[in-house]
Amino acid sequence: MALLVQKFGGTSVGNVERIKAVAKRISASKELGNDLVIVVSAMGDTTDQLTALAQSISGNPPQREMDMLLSTGEQVSIALLTMALHELGIQAISMTGAQVGIVTESAHGKARILEIRTERLRNLLEEGQVVVVAGFQGTSLSSGGTSEITTLGRGGSDTSGVALAAALGADTCEIYTDVPGVLTTDPRNVPEAQLMQEISCDEMLELASLGAAVLHPRAVEIARNYGVTMVVRSSWTQNPGTTLTSQGERPLKKEGLELNRPVDGVELIEKQGVLALSHVPDQPGIAAQLFEILSKDNVNVDLIIQSTHEGNSNDITFTVADEELNRAKILCEKFLSNVGGQLSAESGMTKLSISGAGIMGRPGIAAGLFNSLSRAGVNLRLIATSEVKVSCVIEQSLGNKALRAVTETFEINDNHISINPIISETNKPEVRGIALDKHQAQLSVKKIPDKPGTAAYLCTAMAEASISLDTIVQSERQHSDGSRDISFTLKKEDRKQADIALGPLLAQWPGAYLEDGPAIARVSAVGAGMPATPGTAGRIFRALANAGINISMIATSEIRTSCVVAEANGMSAVRAIHKEFGLEKQQQKQV
Repeated sequence: MALLVQKFGGTSVGNVERIKAVAKRISASKELGNDLVIVVSAMGDTTDQLTALAQSISGNPPQREMDMLLSTGEQVSIALLTMALHELGIQAISMTGAQVGIVTESAHGKARILEIRTERLRNLLEEGQVVVVAGFQGTSLSSGGTSEITTLGRGGSDTSGVALAAALGADTCEIYTDVPGVLTTDPRNVPEAQLMQEISCDEMLELASLGAAVLHPRAVEIARNYGVTMVVRSSWTQNPGTTLTSQGERPLKKEGLELNRPVDGVELIEKQGVLALSHVPDQPGIAAQLFEILSKDNVNVDLIIQSTHEGNSNDITFTVADEELNRAKILCEKFLSNVGGQLSAESGMTKLSISGAGIMGRPGIAAGLFNSLSRAGVNLRLIATSEVKVSCVIEQSLGNKALRAVTETFEINDNHISINPIISETNKPEVRGIALDKHQAQLSVKKIPDKPGTAAYLCTAMAEASISLDTIVQSERQHSDGSRDISFTLKKEDRKQADIALGPLLAQWPGAYLEDGPAIARVSAVGAGMPATPGTAGRIFRALANAGINISMIATSEIRTSCVVAEANGMSAVRAIHKEFGLEKQQQKQV
């Protein structure tokens, strides 16, 4: 007998026939002797319809009243599904988020779960009941001590399901949806996309943050933090789907089931070397040639940053372990002797990174990191970001000082600090999935002062305007006056607001100005085996070069490589990388 939490999405309970089909599936699982907690979303497009009703009355409805309205959608689903189970002779009871004990923050529309009081739920399970829970909702206590209905925001039913599994210590959390599981990429872009049998939570977190809609990042983070085994399956077949695995298993703590701190980890990697190639030709294949040369000599590259070009040239900067710096320098010099350009190399650097799913959509996090380092007098040599991780390269002599500043800023305890971690994922695929984002705009801030605090000022100005920056790349090249450029991508709809946000700041920097890049798409490859596999980046860049696709920006994290390309080349870029790593031909290796 197993304790299972099963979550069914809106399409799975979209009409009466589908609700009956779900009830039969639940009945079959119950007859096998399983204890079941069922979490359901609102039927079909109910949430959208309720939102439209609210907007027909008010252009700016109070968020509290929106929670009151939207929470009714799931209550319809749980009542109907429970009735369907009774018709099949299954003991079942429906419960709202409040009734099942889900306690949240008081933030309406985006509340995070603090705890789940499971006593009533466990008693019902002991009685043999199937408990049908309304996803997406919980309850908070107002300042006066009265209960308030809250909703969890986008992906809230996934979050409810995984959180219940963590609180109950369930054997598995099964997510039933209208797709067969997690695919190597969006099948609308690559019809040959394959189902993954397994994927780690870290990999899924990167893919989910890039827009892989099958799971929400918050749900994946809970599973990763508490060691919840998740399975993503189709509601319409008996196929096994995709299993998500996690190596971590934290105890539930008093500060909240969903950690309220958006940053849940800090990492410091010492003895790093930086190699900066400037004024290299801006043409397809240049980055591929460089990293192929390095990989042939087994030089393992960590961060890779390519900034937007000036004229017909580009700058490429990357980091390696200090012990590989001289070998990498010789290889780079040989490369530049053929293509042209300049090289600088520097040892004794440290990479400092913060991570957490809470970084995504919170523009103040990167600003907070840069501000804390600026106050400590730490200048940033390099910046590389993803939606769930921000990394900086700084002088090694300032590493401990920087670590103290950052851990104090984000209230990180020693258990969540990692210093010089050992690469252990040596048997995992170097590329497991690929994501495409065509909703980005590229913007550069030209000729900004090269001194501590500059990046912090820029990110703070954008954060105050509620603008999230995605790929942030600080150029290695200096202008004749010693200034530098910072390039970044942001959502297209935020582009006009960026002019207003940055106007006062640019006025303080003589000569500084904004420059728009061409229409772009961002293609990202994710794989846990990437850090342990020299040459992965070179293969990605070669695949794009062979397809005639030029790269305007590159930014990496440990398990992700993102390339910014021309918007028209986005789908071609995904297909090229997908084919290069054979993802269309075979099932993924086991985790």
